[in-house]
Amino acid sequence: MLCSVVAVPKSIDNDILLIDKCFGFDTAVEEAQRALICAKVEASSAFNGVGLVKLMGRQSGFIAMDASMSSGVVDICLIPEVPFEMEMLLAYIEKVLAKKGHVVICCAEGCLQSGPEGSSEVDASGNPILKDAGKWLRNEIKKNLKDVDMKYIDPSYIIRSIPTTSVDRIYCKILAHNAVHGAFAGFTGVTVGLVNTHYVYLPIDVVIQSARTVDPKGKRWNQLKATTGQPDFVSR
Repeated sequence: MLCSVVAVPKSIDNDILLIDKCFGFDTAVEEAQRALICAKVEASSAFNGVGLVKLMGRQSGFIAMDASMSSGVVDICLIPEVPFEMEMLLAYIEKVLAKKGHVVICCAEGCLQSGPEGSSEVDASGNPILKDAGKWLRNEIKKNLKDVDMKYIDPSYIIRSIPTTSVDRIYCKILAHNAVHGAFAGFTGVTVGLVNTHYVYLPIDVVIQSARTVDPKGKRWNQLKATTGQPDFVSR
């Protein structure tokens, strides 16, 4: 008996190579931006309020980046692909506080992995064991900046457990239909995915070579910086 193996790309972080987007990503961004708006309300209601939200994104910052752009309230977005120096970050937080009276920060859970605070340890599956970026940033900001009112939100499991948006439901159904069609056509060892708005079949071993990541010099990240107004937090 022959068995066809046809996959459907799943990663809430949207970090699978070549695929336009994974199912569930739009839903995650939709709920994540709600958490950021809540952080804005909390931070702006306090004297020197700092709203810090930690979102998913172990190696790729797509959720943090898109949610920050969608919410329109984020002053600083930190992702794994773009390292930062804490001293420069703290100085910019002070600058925003002096100007606006509050600041909203969005960080991906893996934003420390490329810096000196990152860990080289891996779990049984080979994934990096990450330090809790949200709690570390919360503690560092409170320790170094006096008279700030910290509001820390970690909505990760709320985001994972909400019902999907209608766009994601339809997308998932079409992916499943195409996976079945591919199996009946005799394909195996492939995944179905949306590439440049077309549904295609790709070899599984190609799309799992490495994680898809945000390009720090790309158009999307520059659009994010233009939206938030944040500088680069690294020495040149």
